[in-house]
Amino acid sequence: MYHILLVDDEILVRDAIRENIDWKGMDCELVGDCENGQQAAEFVKNHHVDIVLTDICMPYMDGMELSHFLHDNYPDIVIVIFSGFGEFEYAKKAIQYNVSEYMLKPITAMELRGVIEKMKEKVDQRRKEKKKLETLTRTSQDYRKNAHIIRSKAIEALVSCTRDIQESLDQLGEMGIVLDAPSYRVAVFDMDLYSDIYQVDVEKRQESALMAFVLFNVTNEIVTRENAGIAYQEGNNRVCILFMGNHSRDFSDKIMNICREIQQKVREVIGIEVSAGIGGWVKSPTELLHSHNLAEKAIRYRYLLGGNLLIDMEEKRTDRRISLEDSLNSLTTALKTGNREGMNLALARMEKDIKDAMVEKTQACVCLQQIVRAAESCRESISSENEERADKRDDLIRQITEQKVFQRAIALVKEYVGEVFDELSQMNSSSGQRQAALAIDYIQNNYMDPDLSLNGICSYLNISTSYFSTIFKEMTGETFIEALSRTRMEKAKELLENTTLKNYEIAEKVGFSDPHYFGISFKKMTGKTPTEYAREKRK
Repeated sequence: MYHILLVDDEILVRDAIRENIDWKGMDCELVGDCENGQQAAEFVKNHHVDIVLTDICMPYMDGMELSHFLHDNYPDIVIVIFSGFGEFEYAKKAIQYNVSEYMLKPITAMELRGVIEKMKEKVDQRRKEKKKLETLTRTSQDYRKNAHIIRSKAIEALVSCTRDIQESLDQLGEMGIVLDAPSYRVAVFDMDLYSDIYQVDVEKRQESALMAFVLFNVTNEIVTRENAGIAYQEGNNRVCILFMGNHSRDFSDKIMNICREIQQKVREVIGIEVSAGIGGWVKSPTELLHSHNLAEKAIRYRYLLGGNLLIDMEEKRTDRRISLEDSLNSLTTALKTGNREGMNLALARMEKDIKDAMVEKTQACVCLQQIVRAAESCRESISSENEERADKRDDLIRQITEQKVFQRAIALVKEYVGEVFDELSQMNSSSGQRQAALAIDYIQNNYMDPDLSLNGICSYLNISTSYFSTIFKEMTGETFIEALSRTRMEKAKELLENTTLKNYEIAEKVGFSDPHYFGISFKKMTGKTPTEYAREKRK
């Protein structure tokens, strides 16, 4: 079916043409008739038209202007112009607008049918040419896409050493890619939105493959322009660059600028943040895996530092040793003394220390667990642990490990430490609770002193023994001797489980000057002798 539009300012002409042509018999449909070029231009914007039959002289937009518009915007439409005798020379000028036929008025039905049949042939020819061009374009695109996939798989196999390196080099050589540079580096690009720092559902995973193709095109264009190496896709979501050149400061700076430009361009084109890691320099294609692994490691610091990363592993010192001991001591002191500002400063300092150390997720989680246990230890120094509290702490530690970014994990820790602070502050609101808390803390720090006594701790607290005994029992549910003995036995059990010290050495370390009395006290509390307990726990 061929769609025809009729354009003439004379309604009688339009009616005559409409009524005197057997459109259906010619496999045609008169889809519209307009009285000037302006109406026709609007019509073709919203309707499919194959052939336009138009007069020249019309108001608003004449046939020549309409032909110009169709030539520039709808080149597949075949144009036939009607012209009066005096206008024929003028109509010939329309050849520059690819007008297909000129007809002198008046026009008979037979003449018009003959011209329409010829125009149908032109439409058919243009359709064939368009289809052929689309096929060639699609074939070319498929070839380029397949060539890019084959190239990417070959480079990925070379870098990851998943097959014989020489075979990979030979395959790349057949594609015209020769790796003869003095030095190499691998950079890895990963889109933050589709990474493991976010929850990625099936729909997002499918979308990520399309976005990765955009990332590859941007990367390939920039790297090719700069003649800096080869871009390739890794799996479905990542794009990598094999940089090739001299190991120099200039080329290192160029690499950083290329990576920044890629991040910026992808953000402009698809609005997605991309993290990039640049591996170390290597001298041979056989060492590319080492460079790639460093680049991949840089991407993993996204957990600690957030997205939109650009890390050059040649410039960063990572996995540095970290000690939180001083900050943990400051935190516990702040919790026990009710110093909220000191608590916040200690937490901020530890957060900064963990980030600055550039540790991986596992080590960061260990540090956060240390903070949790330090806060819990402060709470236990005032009130003994119960099952509900232990379950809550264990659930918190599990949640910390499950968080996909450090910021959410440290937020959980800060919230928990804040709760401990509020609870301790409430416990310390009365003088009796505060005295009991200070006494328990004193026991925890001095249990190893064999001379630790009720009189000594009362002297430290500057209160009478009778008053102290009353408030301590009331606040803790234990007498001073019971609390001291329990603390010493708990420390003794830790040493029996985790060291090879002799019984008399352990007795001395937990405040017993008489090893025999230590053995009696231990069995009374645990039901086992120190030797029996150690034999059972050290298996």
